[in-house]
Amino acid sequence: MSEFKPKPFWQRPEGVTGGIILAGLVLGGGFLLATNIAAIVALFSNVLYLSVLLLALGAIIFMVLDPKMRALVSYMYKSVMRWITGLFIQIDPIGILKSYIDDLKDNLGKMNKQITQLRGQMHKLKEIILNNQKEIKSNLSMASQAKQNDKTQIMILKSRKAGRLKESNMKLEDLYRKMEILYRVLNKMYESSSIMLEDVQDQVMVKEQERKAIRASHSAMKSAMQIISGDKDRRAMFDQALEAIADDVSQKVGEMERFMEVSESFMSSIDLQNGVFEEEGMKMLEKWEKEGASLLLGDEKESLLLQANDDNDVLDLNAPVKQAVRATSHKNQYDSFFE
Repeated sequence: MSEFKPKPFWQRPEGVTGGIILAGLVLGGGFLLATNIAAIVALFSNVLYLSVLLLALGAIIFMVLDPKMRALVSYMYKSVMRWITGLFIQIDPIGILKSYIDDLKDNLGKMNKQITQLRGQMHKLKEIILNNQKEIKSNLSMASQAKQNDKTQIMILKSRKAGRLKESNMKLEDLYRKMEILYRVLNKMYESSSIMLEDVQDQVMVKEQERKAIRASHSAMKSAMQIISGDKDRRAMFDQALEAIADDVSQKVGEMERFMEVSESFMSSIDLQNGVFEEEGMKMLEKWEKEGASLLLGDEKESLLLQANDDNDVLDLNAPVKQAVRATSHKNQYDSFFE
């Protein structure tokens, strides 16, 4: 929560609505003044009307100069703009979190399919590499026999074929390492996202009821009175915590979807049948590797990359996709947002 910086009012959807309405009021007021200048002059010539206008002007000056009054008017204006905007688009933090829950469920289903497809591709690639290794040994053996029998042409042909297969295997092994990075990261993201989904669902279930209770006990008038007295508006603070959660989830869902795009692009560029792959997919993955820390993976991103490049850490492709299970001592990662 300490890292969360709420957007200024004017950068929010309700701020856009407020800006449009405010601009309309200013332009409309200017138009009325310009077209009714004679009537306004006549009003100023009447002592009673002049008194009323001066009182109105004094009230406006007071609202501008008095901090508490200025805060109250600002609060009322923002509340009205928020209500108007809410008629057209979803700005309620609980509603936004519910939509992210749906996105997470959908993404987890897609990610699970990607993991299954990737594992199948890795099995095929591993088989090709092993078959190539067998052919390399076979061709080297035949080249050795041909040399002993003074069959120079056959020796050259078999040696060259073994060399080409060895060169091909080097590329395929590099490709396999990249696929292993994908596999490890997708598995970890799947696990982390599953836990995040449960945490968000729990928060929405609990906080939706709390929010209703707070809004029932803290009416708009009570919130306005708290602002005038200089106290913090509990409703606003609670909504700010929910917005911080929505912002965090939004960034993590975005990262999850971007990596799935990288994974899909990389996998679609591979042609195992002909042992080739496009450089673009490889470049996208390498770019992700060089990027900074991951919101979903945290410090584990670096360890996953090291594991994939460690020949002693053999990946078990037959192991089932790890299902996320929250420990009994697990603390919801979003509880601290309300502390």
